[in-house]
Amino acid sequence: VLRDDFRQPPGDVVVAAGEPAVLECVPPRGHPEPSVSWKKNGVRVSDKDERLTIRGGKLMVASTHKSDAGVYVCVATNVVGERDSEPAELVIF
Repeated sequence: VLRDDFRQPPGDVVVAAGEPAVLECVPPRGHPEPSVSWKKNGVRVSDKDERLTIRGGKLMVASTHKSDAGVYVCVATNVVGERDSEPAELVIF
């Protein structure tokens, strides 16, 4: 089972360059519990970048760069399928 509704979809975030940013997401209820990943501008975000941490639905950017700006989508995945959240925009000024 994977429900349609995100318990908390990510919201838009506006930060100054160099500041940390956190996008929060609480995935839909599912059985088994879905795992959370993120997409930026349609491309899956890799946590190979040491500035990025994905933990418990949160995407944390330690020190934002202009290049981090974009449209982010929280993706909930389990064996049944995948759901994308509403998009949220990260704005860096």
